[in-house]
Amino acid sequence: MGFVDELKWRNMLHDAMPGTEELLNKGMVKGYIGFDPTADSLGVGNMVQIMTLLHFQRAGHKPIALVGGATGMVGDPSGKSAERNLQTPEQVEYNLNCQKKQLEKFLDFNCGANSAEIVNNYDWFKQFTFLDFIREAGKHITINYMLAKDSVKNRLENGMSFTEFTYQLIQGYDFFHLWKNEGVMLQMGGSDQWGNIVTGTELIRRKAGGEAYALTTPLIKKADGTKFGKSEGGNIWLDPKKTSPYKFYQFWLNAADADVANYIRIFSLKSKEEIEALEKEHNEAPHLRLMQKALADEITTRVHSAELLEKAKETTDILFGSSFEDFKKLSGEDIEDAFGEDITYKISRDTVEGVDIVSLIGANTTVYPSKGEARKGVQGNGVSINKQKVTLDKVISADDLLYGKYLLVQKGKKNYYLIVAE
Repeated sequence: MGFVDELKWRNMLHDAMPGTEELLNKGMVKGYIGFDPTADSLGVGNMVQIMTLLHFQRAGHKPIALVGGATGMVGDPSGKSAERNLQTPEQVEYNLNCQKKQLEKFLDFNCGANSAEIVNNYDWFKQFTFLDFIREAGKHITINYMLAKDSVKNRLENGMSFTEFTYQLIQGYDFFHLWKNEGVMLQMGGSDQWGNIVTGTELIRRKAGGEAYALTTPLIKKADGTKFGKSEGGNIWLDPKKTSPYKFYQFWLNAADADVANYIRIFSLKSKEEIEALEKEHNEAPHLRLMQKALADEITTRVHSAELLEKAKETTDILFGSSFEDFKKLSGEDIEDAFGEDITYKISRDTVEGVDIVSLIGANTTVYPSKGEARKGVQGNGVSINKQKVTLDKVISADDLLYGKYLLVQKGKKNYYLIVAE
């Protein structure tokens, strides 16, 4: 199956310039995607483009990941409502090195002619003077052309700096440089990058009379309208220090049924037949969450490891099981990894020990919005401490604190909170 057909059945094709599929069917093509080094880790939102490069390579083409050492110091205005803070060269360099290590987990850098490469656009911009740039790039693209881009039009009312206005020219010149010097014929990216990408194809046409091509993938939207790639605790990162393997696993495991059929096509390497069979099995018994489990297993293994996947699954089983004895098998680090900042309360020991349960969960924390609501919850048999149902006369003692500091609070069937007595 060709690359474009692969993207189509996976719901990963948004748009492509005429002639793109014909080009890809002729033989190996060099194509690239840019990654913005605004953070020291890639997030699951970047996974769409990582998977695009991975499918590109599996189809026999040569993938190039461009890490934007130069563009990262300017800031892409696409999809942004306000000017971004500029980063220092040192920040950008550190972020680049972190992202490179993550990209190397996915792409094959030792497979002959279509081995993956990582390039940094700072390498060709660092000696480029301003006068060079406006002669080499600015001369060939009109102001009218640049103003017509959505990334510019959407910002004109509130104002836009010249720095961000020039971003599409810089990205366009990246494409020209790679086309001229490396034979790169295709640039890919999210659908919000279409304007920046075709600026590159236009620069190649106007400056050198050449041809180049563009292909974009859809932006992922969750069925409930919330942004993909975030949880209640914030972004989901590929770096285990920023998002633990447990939380990463849980992100995929908790995907809604309305979303998982789309997610598994995009983020799994399973074949069309395998996914359709799994989907059929899932639909016959949706309560078993077979698609979520298959996706969570596969992607956690790829991003982290099989060993850390098993640890994440073990933590899941213990946390959502019925026995506090099993819960006590977790280390303090495992416990804190399992709870995000939004469901962890770090409070003084004096506020925990000797305090009645209603005050603890209805006043000293926000497990319940008020003491009245907390009282109703306890009276309705809906509150557990360390896996044991509690009554209104429950007072927290030192014996309740695991490792002398942790208290597990459960509200209802699925809502867990961690209180850390400091």
